[in-house]
Amino acid sequence: MNRVNFKPELGDSMSDLYQNFQKFFELVVADTAELLEHVYRIRYQVLCVEQRLPGFDPVLCPDQMERDGYDSHSSHVLLRYRPTGEFIGTVRLILPDSSKPEKPLPVELYGQLDPELCDIKALPRQQTAEISRFLVVSRFDRRQGDRRKQVEETEGEKRGVQPEREQRGTQQDRRSSDRRSSLSIGLVLMAGVMRMSVKYNIRHWLSVADPALNKLMGFYGLNFNPIGPPVNYHGIRRPYYVKVEDALEKMYNEHRDAWEVVTDCGEYNLAHTN
Repeated sequence: MNRVNFKPELGDSMSDLYQNFQKFFELVVADTAELLEHVYRIRYQVLCVEQRLPGFDPVLCPDQMERDGYDSHSSHVLLRYRPTGEFIGTVRLILPDSSKPEKPLPVELYGQLDPELCDIKALPRQQTAEISRFLVVSRFDRRQGDRRKQVEETEGEKRGVQPEREQRGTQQDRRSSDRRSSLSIGLVLMAGVMRMSVKYNIRHWLSVADPALNKLMGFYGLNFNPIGPPVNYHGIRRPYYVKVEDALEKMYNEHRDAWEVVTDCGEYNLAHTN
């Protein structure tokens, strides 16, 4: 695992992906009441107003802030868009509840987990956390376009409209290349997750996520391993797991530019924790 601990020397050139990250975005730990209010308002805007996901009725949030029982033992990060100064996204890391060590994570309650794929009970509880409320306001969320394209392609196949295999392969390769060469806001949010993980010595990530998001993160080497079937949990979601060190090593070896973004060029990595 020595490669994961790589720290670029002064003078090493940074990738375009990393330079764009530094130029356009700032990660802010939401550690004050004022910043947490921004977190909850973004969650309300995305979940209750823009996406209107099942279980997120605006009536349940009369103060226009979305919260739940896991926030009290979670760490939260906000994403600021530097050109305008506005907060455009947020993500939280649900940490073990020190007051209730036996309290299950959402993935354990709703994930229909396959113990042969991942035995969560065997993971070190104090080093395991769940990535949750991974959100970007609609006008910055490029995943919406990707989801629409997937739906259109699926509907076309149902109608018997089959594009040429060679042409479709070329288009898919081009889209994959475009994603790898452009900065995904999801990747930036994962940089926030990495910072929180280093702070709390989290070495195992769990999530109940949109499979489309996991696929997109795979273009940067950051796709998680499915550990159960898709479930209907605020829409179609699937439980996932990855060991943090394994994810970082894969990114370092295969997607160095994305690794630079997630670890801030090695500033945030597990080698800095005990």
